[in-house]
Amino acid sequence: MEKTTLYLPSELQLALREAARRQRRTMADLVREAVEAYLRSQTRPQLTSVGLGEDDDLAGADSEAYFRSRWASSH
Repeated sequence: MEKTTLYLPSELQLALREAARRQRRTMADLVREAVEAYLRSQTRPQLTSVGLGEDDDLAGADSEAYFRSRWASSH
């Protein structure tokens, strides 16, 4: 687990402290739970350009070979 510092408005920090006290949990536990719920609710970005186009002159295997040769020469 990583340590993170958050800056919260006083009112939010007080509300978080009170909620933690009422639920007999740590403030860190409540923040982790809230962040996890928020991130689960977000939609992941969809790739919009990879593999969407068709090219009758260039096969997928050809493009893979091209990238392999470029990668090998640069590393």
